[in-house]
Amino acid sequence: MKLIVGLGNPGKEYVGTRHNVGFDAIDRFAERMGWVSAGGFDRVAKTKFDALSYNGVLNTAGGDEKILLLKPTTYMNLSGRPVQAACAFYGLTPADVLIVLDDLALPCGKLRLRAGGSSGGHNGLRDIEKMLATQAYPRLRIGIDAPPPRIAGRDYVLGRWSDEQKKFLPSALDRAAGAIATWADAGIEKAMSLFNVSE
Repeated sequence: MKLIVGLGNPGKEYVGTRHNVGFDAIDRFAERMGWVSAGGFDRVAKTKFDALSYNGVLNTAGGDEKILLLKPTTYMNLSGRPVQAACAFYGLTPADVLIVLDDLALPCGKLRLRAGGSSGGHNGLRDIEKMLATQAYPRLRIGIDAPPPRIAGRDYVLGRWSDEQKKFLPSALDRAAGAIATWADAGIEKAMSLFNVSE
């Protein structure tokens, strides 16, 4: 079984913000797998582990792989609790988990997969590291650009996409969905080789 967690903040006021691109990627992945209709994830998801959760099955080269998708409802700073609870319940190791999140250090739409590493100042990752007691879990970062001068990072990530950024978003989410599927099927190294590139 694989656990895929999109990071974001719950509530209508955060829909369409840069910080919620992890949620958006989970939606797109579920849609591409044919598990939900467009925009339908939240309507069919169950509430479990302080998150919206959805179970699917991915046909991989090694056979069917059970997939658990999570969108934490704890707010970004407490993302670790749902991740730790799901791992404990299903007996998953950190290597079985992929965290999908926004990244200020990457150009808008660029993807970067890593098998582990520091939080890089991201509060969601920081809490997950604390709850899992390790930095050794895969993560997929989706670039949202650095904030413009004189705009605080917190205000920027909670802001909405600019018209220029919106041009990159659909293809970025499609590639993120592809990266998630590749990770679940062939592992982190293969996913990194295919998706850690500028397009």
